[in-house]
Amino acid sequence: MRVAAVVLNWNGGDENLACVESLYAQGAAVERVIFVDNGSCDGSWERVVAKFPGVELLRNARNQGFGGGNNVGIAAALAHGVDAVLVVNNDVVVQPGTVARLVQELERHPEVGIVGPRVLYRENPQRVWAAGGMLTWRQNLTTLLGFDELDGPKWRETRDVDYVIGCTMLIRGALLEKCGGFDADYFAYTEDVDFCLKGLRAGWRSRVVGEVASLHSVSSATGGGYNPRRKYMMGVNSVWFLRRYAGPVEWLKFLVFDVATLPLLWLVGLFRGRSRAVLAKALGIFDGFRKKRVTAELLQPGANWLW
Repeated sequence: MRVAAVVLNWNGGDENLACVESLYAQGAAVERVIFVDNGSCDGSWERVVAKFPGVELLRNARNQGFGGGNNVGIAAALAHGVDAVLVVNNDVVVQPGTVARLVQELERHPEVGIVGPRVLYRENPQRVWAAGGMLTWRQNLTTLLGFDELDGPKWRETRDVDYVIGCTMLIRGALLEKCGGFDADYFAYTEDVDFCLKGLRAGWRSRVVGEVASLHSVSSATGGGYNPRRKYMMGVNSVWFLRRYAGPVEWLKFLVFDVATLPLLWLVGLFRGRSRAVLAKALGIFDGFRKKRVTAELLQPGANWLW
């Protein structure tokens, strides 16, 4: 199975170098590395090309977000005739042998269209960030399996999941040809959940192969952690996702467990330094109901008083 890796960068600094190096270390399992720059201005793409002259560089004139940027790389990969595309965040280091094992899973199981490894914290690889995800329709609509738990045998199993985390995702080419790429309208967050559900509706399962792993610096592109811009995007995109997939029961769960709890979260946030992030999420949900979308301009520092 021929595989091309797509790495998306937006002002990613030197983290790109470790990511690309880990892809070349996969050996023959990765046929080519396609590096997509999303309108960066920090000199990061220049450093990648200087160190790895074999990468295929694609430059977008502006920040097209996670979905739009990756779709450019995916289209280029498919044009090369590969059988699968590995989507990798530029703040991820893929451990040796990971891609070969993921390819093996696709080759053995034609019903599986999307696979990924367990994802560990790059700063603390003894802990799991996610071994796939599950839809709950409650807070943030989803939950990360194994989140912040100690790594161990439980998370090194192979299992079907509702969605594979988008930071390291190997996608069967036939699925991409039938379903297309990510929904670029999300801009950032929720694209991986949406994409895996789209694949499931087309007949392909999503699966985590827990015996292999990648290391992830969580949410580095948006500032990491519980910050206002990230929570705003999640609020907006939750509403758009619900419009596409939810029935009355799912809407009720979201309103009761997510929206109705925001005042309490704001009060708690006053003591934890998170009150602005809670307000940003509330604004995001409100804007989602107003049918607003996340844009690069809206996320600029100072574009909103909350960030």
